[in-house]
Amino acid sequence: MRHLTEGSVSAAIANAERVVDFEKALGLYHEQWLQETFASNARVSTVFNWIYIWGHWPVIAVTLVWLARRHTAIYLRTRNAMILSGAIGMVIFATFPVAPPRLAPLGMVDTVTVSSHAYRVLQPPMFTNQYAAVPSLHVGWDLLMGVAIVIAARRMWVKILGVMMPVAMTLAVVFTANHYIVDAIAGAALTMACWFAVRWWTARRARRLQPAGT
Repeated sequence: MRHLTEGSVSAAIANAERVVDFEKALGLYHEQWLQETFASNARVSTVFNWIYIWGHWPVIAVTLVWLARRHTAIYLRTRNAMILSGAIGMVIFATFPVAPPRLAPLGMVDTVTVSSHAYRVLQPPMFTNQYAAVPSLHVGWDLLMGVAIVIAARRMWVKILGVMMPVAMTLAVVFTANHYIVDAIAGAALTMACWFAVRWWTARRARRLQPAGT
């Protein structure tokens, strides 16, 4: 899969420079300042490293199992939105490779690898696309889980957790130098577009299957 979606290093670096220039034009380029200001603190860095490592796939797995057992309709919509956004993301990764801040010449530190190699062992670089910064599916898929939790949960504290998840992941991907701010925005926009597209398609299909005259 890596060889199908990973572009050349030179193209990824060049595109990373374009992303940085785009952020600067919009006044959004704060990644270096954020990492230097907050992630330079060992305790803060550790917290966001753990959010990045354990706040993605484990959270997705637990959420999907819960939804599948308790809220089937929301599970199906969430699953299908993940599949659709993942497919679109792979096309973007293949056609527009972007080096993340940790691999771009920006002077930022890969805090996850510096503190622990656990995450790189769980997802070995040889099997993952290292130049898939845009869009951030870490943020996008955590946002999908958060939306599903807010809709499905009954307890207020669980709903609040659903709201906090994508916010925490957005901070984590930036502080750890794994994504740019615009990556997070793109990931959120993509997955929400897919969420609403799946909802529209499901409703349309239900209307077509509904017996005439009902």
